[in-house]
Formats: sequence, structure tokens, C-alpha cells
Amino acid sequence: MVAPAQSTTATASGASLPRCGLVAIVGRPNVGKSTLLNALVGQKVSITSRRAQTTRHRINGVRTFDDSQFVFVDTPGFQTKHGAPLNRTLNRTVRGTLADVDVVLFVVEARRFELDDAKVLALLPSSGQANKPVILIANKLDTVRRRVEVASWLKGMQQRHPFAEYVPLSARRAADVERLLGIVRPYLPQQSWLYEAGVLTDRSERFLASEIIREKLFRLTGDELPYTSTVVIDQFEDSGEPRQLVKVAASIIVERETHKGIIIGSGGERLKRIGSEARIELEPLLGAKVFLELWVKVHSGWADDEKHLRSYGYE
Repeated sequence: MVAPAQSTTATASGASLPRCGLVAIVGRPNVGKSTLLNALVGQKVSITSRRAQTTRHRINGVRTFDDSQFVFVDTPGFQTKHGAPLNRTLNRTVRGTLADVDVVLFVVEARRFELDDAKVLALLPSSGQANKPVILIANKLDTVRRRVEVASWLKGMQQRHPFAEYVPLSARRAADVERLLGIVRPYLPQQSWLYEAGVLTDRSERFLASEIIREKLFRLTGDELPYTSTVVIDQFEDSGEPRQLVKVAASIIVERETHKGIIIGSGGERLKRIGSEARIELEPLLGAKVFLELWVKVHSGWADDEKHLRSYGYE
């Protein structure tokens, strides 16, 4: 499901090549980038929560149909408020992605444009870079009561950047998502596919397991737990073919003993719920029963240590 491979798609002599391109999804935190990615792919490949910095890694989600393959690249929300090593690492991921892609989807909330949005916009390709179009995505249209106000807001956005397209939408509406795919398709280069037709993401099952656990961690701790926590998979073993059981052991890494207590909860109930909800989501994803063990470990200062960041998979 996750290993990239060259497409075997061939073209007859004189026939046009299929279309395939990398499409970055960028914006400040909490504008709905991961929700949009999941909708575009048609399956959950990136975790979501109300917490900023939920997405910390570059994640490719692949959508293939007819003669076109879209490789959507989800990125962390660009961090503008803190210069800690973790934030610098996340921002390097965003900048590196922009250098690689063919099309950029700049996601903002409809009728909102804040200072942090402007800082992300300043990173995007200028009009002189004609081969890298930037499409404005005005997301969360379903939260706007007076749609007529969106038109005047979009006119103002035209003064901020020479966007190739302006697309108001709600990532939660299937019709809007399909419309966006049709808008993006002509901007994809004509070239062979990067992945086989059935591939949905470039990430491994091991990685997806760690992300699902982290999502449940954030959702069940709310604002009690600082963002400086992560999940590391210590063991990932399956029963072979046919797959019947997958054993997963994972460590939740926090910076302080008090954070450990927050996660474990009274009588261990919160940690049990994190594990239970993660296991329920993992089983259909992995196609097998899942035996999940969770441990909470304190590694003080890990988010400020470049060596620790690399060892935990932060590029």
C-alpha cells in the first residue's frame, strides 16, 4: 500500500503522456490542510486535531484516476512564533517541499487573512516562476454565513499575490473536493506516474501507526498536554500471510513527569482510552487484529535537541 514504484503505464506512439505531479498543501496551522489532504486522497492518510502542530512530517497522499495521478504533499503549518529546534525543523520541511513541487495549494480560511497567513504567502513562488502555479484555497466555506462577502474578500486577495486560481470550498464537501481535482489537473505535467495505481501514501504502516496514536493522544488530552510530545514505535510485528495479528509496542515521549501523569490519567484510564481508540482505528487499516502496548517515557528537552529530533524521525 505504501511503497513507491514506477508506473508501468506506457503510451502508444504519438499518444499523449499521462499526467502526474507533486501538489503541495501549505498554510498556517489549523486551516484544514490535513483534512483537505484526506478528502483529496479519499482515505485518511494524515492525522487531524484542533491542536497546532498536529502535522509534523511531510506526508504524500496519492490519488489516481483516469490518466492522472495527483501526489499531494501535506506539510506542517509554518511556525512563526517560536524559534525552538522543533519549529525550525518543521519550517525546513515546508521550505524543502516548496522547492520540489509542481503546484502549490495555499490554504487559508475563507474571509480571513492574518499576519501568519502573510508570512506563509511570502514563502511562495512569485509570478516570475510561471512553471509553479499557486492556487488559493479559501477553506471552511461552510462556516461563512454570508457567501456574498466572500466575493469582495477574494478581490482583495488578488492584490496580495498573482494566484493562478481562486477556489472557495469546504474540505468536508465531496462535490467541492471533486471540483478542486478538476481545477488542479491541467496544471499537472505530462509525464509517467510516480506510483502504482493502488498506492495511497508513501508512508509505511509503522509510521501511520505512530501518527494514529499521536492523534488520539492530542484529542484526548486537549490543551492539558504541551505540544512537545511525540510517539515512537518500538516494535511492529505481524503474523505473516495471511495476516491475522499485528503486535505494536509504542512509547509516548514527554518532557516532564507531570506530563506523564496527564497522559496516564487516574488509574491509568486515559492511557487505556488512547490505546483503545488507536487500536480500533488501526485494525481496519492493517487488516488484522492489533495487540497494542503503550508506554509513557520522560525525555527532558527532546524537542530542543537536534540529535533527539533526528532519532525520532524529524528530518
